[in-house]
Amino acid sequence: MKRILVTGGAGFVGSHLCERLIEAGHEVLCVDNYYTGSRRNVAHLLPNPNFELMRHDVTFPLFAEVDEIYNLACPASPIHYQFDPVQTTKTSVHGAINMLGLAKRRKAKIFQASTSEVYGDPTIHPQVEEYWGNVNPIGIRSCYDEGKRCAETLFFDYHRQHKLQIKVARIFNTYGPRMHPNDGRVVSNFIMQALRGEPITLYGEGLQTRSFCYVDDLVEGFIRLMATGDEVTGPINLGNPGEFTIKALAEMVVAQTGSASKITYQPLPSDDPKQRQPDISKARALLDDWQPTIALEQGLARTIVYFDGLLKSGLA
Repeated sequence: MKRILVTGGAGFVGSHLCERLIEAGHEVLCVDNYYTGSRRNVAHLLPNPNFELMRHDVTFPLFAEVDEIYNLACPASPIHYQFDPVQTTKTSVHGAINMLGLAKRRKAKIFQASTSEVYGDPTIHPQVEEYWGNVNPIGIRSCYDEGKRCAETLFFDYHRQHKLQIKVARIFNTYGPRMHPNDGRVVSNFIMQALRGEPITLYGEGLQTRSFCYVDDLVEGFIRLMATGDEVTGPINLGNPGEFTIKALAEMVVAQTGSASKITYQPLPSDDPKQRQPDISKARALLDDWQPTIALEQGLARTIVYFDGLLKSGLA
């Protein structure tokens, strides 16, 4: 049994990670300030004596007795991270500094949830970990993109300077139950619009591509990466290499929900990447042949059931 800290643990991905760690028999300290997370996401874990929930903002230092740290704290959808961009940067940078400081004091292994957004609007396709990216440092998405890039810098400097055990994963588009219904991300947007019978909004011509990874597959990648030896630091891409246009996703959602929603088109937002597809060769080689196993159609069906339940219970 390990005592494991998960920052952002009441969020979409964090809650699934907490669940898996509890199932594996570990003690979990879940830390969240509830900016985008919710106690509801981890309510089923509260009766478990191995689970502890703490309200805390990672931009402030935290002192805890832990063996491992998963640093997931940061709003990940444009509508949330652009609402307070200064705080978004502080969460990525100050949060990384505070968690790295805790890991250094405790000699704990630490995992950083980075993002495919470090690649910006990529000029190579698919994206490999050696690619340095094409990021606008002063755009409306920069608070998130550059914040995560700086966090990676800090992790590797702590590794080189203080011999810290680090693991860095670059997460590509992830979806599944417990997504925030109003987070502005494409999967949650489309499903909510379809279930409500509203027009489904596409930006540009809907021909930009994304690769969608179901949350269970992603969490399995997290756990396998954390279990690797000291020689494996990352960064490692974690995502589904299956590539879909946004328009194809919209059509799939309409078909699965049986909605009468029509597709409408709006101008493309600033700095919106045209393509996003991970090269997961490193993950396959280093993480015991990890690869996504849940197809988009299957994962969408589960996610639609979750959002439909939210709407029917008035929790959306």
